[in-house]
Amino acid sequence: MKSLIKNTLLACAVLLGIAPALASSHREAPLIADDPLADNVDVYAFRSPDRPNTVTLIATYVPLQLPQGGPNYYSFGENIRYEIHIDNDASKHGDEIIYRVVFTSENEDPSTFFNIRLGKRNLKMRYTLYRSDNGGQSFIAIVSNKVVPPTNIGERSIESPLGMGKPYEKLVNEALTYAATGERVYVGPSDDPFFVDLGGVFDLGDLPRQNSGSPRDGLACKNVSAIAIQVPISFLVKKGVPKSPTNILDPNFVIGVWASASRQSVRTLTPGEETYSGNWVQVSRLGMPLTNEAVIPVGYKDYWNSLTPYQELNDQVLDAFFYNPELGLYMDDDLFGGAVPALAPLRIQRNALGAFDFGNGQDGLYSLKGNPALAGTALDDAVFGTLLLPGPGKPRSVDLWPIFHTGVPNVRPYQLATGKNGNPLAAGKPFINNFLPNGGDMLRLNMAVPPTPRNSANFSSLGIIDAAVRGLTQPQYNNTSIQFIPNMDGFPNGRRL
Repeated sequence: MKSLIKNTLLACAVLLGIAPALASSHREAPLIADDPLADNVDVYAFRSPDRPNTVTLIATYVPLQLPQGGPNYYSFGENIRYEIHIDNDASKHGDEIIYRVVFTSENEDPSTFFNIRLGKRNLKMRYTLYRSDNGGQSFIAIVSNKVVPPTNIGERSIESPLGMGKPYEKLVNEALTYAATGERVYVGPSDDPFFVDLGGVFDLGDLPRQNSGSPRDGLACKNVSAIAIQVPISFLVKKGVPKSPTNILDPNFVIGVWASASRQSVRTLTPGEETYSGNWVQVSRLGMPLTNEAVIPVGYKDYWNSLTPYQELNDQVLDAFFYNPELGLYMDDDLFGGAVPALAPLRIQRNALGAFDFGNGQDGLYSLKGNPALAGTALDDAVFGTLLLPGPGKPRSVDLWPIFHTGVPNVRPYQLATGKNGNPLAAGKPFINNFLPNGGDMLRLNMAVPPTPRNSANFSSLGIIDAAVRGLTQPQYNNTSIQFIPNMDGFPNGRRL
């Protein structure tokens, strides 16, 4: 059974285009590496296990912070628009809902070099949270002038009467608030929840490490600046549809989520200060993890950051890096496989699905183009046009590209093998439907899928991969009906912490 599960996991990882765990967006592009206050780090979107009628949206910024990194401590920046974008309507081009956060800073005691002294704070940030329900045409303030908690500098600065005079947990709880429209909000520092062996992964993919022991969390004890908003599902469902799903894969409950940071185009430096003017320009964005970090090559990273997902969807230059990803080179001993031995277990693409070659530059499933066997499947031009089989030499157009650009439809062959009787194009067990084809790189979440309790013995950080293994190996799921399988609410159906 362990061997079966291991092989199934590897097969699912390749099918879903999931690479070994890499950093999501920590200093991922040349320009944004010089502007850490505007640098997107991670995006999360998931059904809230503590409040299942809500979805938690989290965007983090400012990577690799040391809480003790004074005297100018890390925080959000003024003169930056931080935004979380939601797309909930595939019939329209662009966002439907946008949350925007802007910050101001003050020094309560400019006579000291300390950040906190006798209850007064310097570099004290306040924020205003805005919401737009018309794609950014207009905004209303829903939280105004709320204080951002300080970083946890140390006991004397936080807990002692010489500092803030209260436990850090109390400062964080005081920062929790409800928006005027009902959302629950936290804006402030947080431990980075991502785990990654930065030293290993960027040492030519030495992950898992080949000769030097266990992986080490390069983000341990490092902070990010987090914007966390818990939103009632009824706020996020597109207009004109029932507020309750018809089943756990209801397409009306699919949303796309991405985050961005924008600055004004002109920065003017004068002695001791700077000012900003001009049009607002997007300088950073993030949806799916790994995209700009490990899919987009260095020469295009700044360009990718400048685009919205809707602009990216029609960009054929960037598409090429998903059809033939660089990571695919290191899964192929005929190319550069020897350079990254850690990917050796994933070298199964030469015989995937039997006769089809998914190696870089090969045709994948394109040789089936026009075959009557595709009728009624997602690969049929009559169903989704040429979306998934756009041409020869683009092997990952059927898995990696849609995972990042459209989500997965509940249409053959994107179903579990249960019930297929050896025919991969046959109908199987409905498994995931987070298809939203009108934008590019976003997290896509079907809000109808229940959350898996975090204290459940069935909870797994492997998300959809774990759900697929259960669906293929556990008798209670050995049927072709729609069922909730634990961890169907995990990545890449949204992204949990």
